Amino acid sequence: MATSNKNITFKGEPITVSGREVKLGDAVPDFTITGTDMSDVTINTFAGKVVVLSVVPSLDTPVCAIQTRKFNEEAASLSSDVAILTVSRDLPMAQKRWCGAEGINKVVCASDYKYRNFGQAFGVDLESLGLLARAVFVVGKEGKIEYVEYVDEVAEEPQYEPVLAKVRELL
Repeated sequence: MATSNKNITFKGEPITVSGREVKLGDAVPDFTITGTDMSDVTINTFAGKVVVLSVVPSLDTPVCAIQTRKFNEEAASLSSDVAILTVSRDLPMAQKRWCGAEGINKVVCASDYKYRNFGQAFGVDLESLGLLARAVFVVGKEGKIEYVEYVDEVAEEPQYEPVLAKVRELL
């Protein structure tokens, strides 16, 4: 099912985004993604924490790298009650290599390559490209969606300040 009310473009061209559009106040959808150590990662992995889900098409692209570096920098000043998770469809081994090379040590990376249920659950599945659309979600400690940003143009960065303000508000 196509995401409703989203006019997302990729390099200026409209692109079909599949999955259920997540809205404020929704319970966080169930998902299983794969960590860089090949373990399963779910929202329960971060129980009791405020979770930022930073969704990117591929870490090996400039805007995705900027987004992940920015959240890694910001994570250093946030409480240990916050987890920042970058989700892409990059292979876990590639994520691990990239994070090591870039010094990413505060953000957790995980991949939707294996189960491919994250993209559908959050309405960010770019089926025609086999990638995820750029988006940011904040999940409160009670498991509710507290912030949603579907970035209109996949090649542009999200708005960082509103995400960080919401995280601080939830602590």
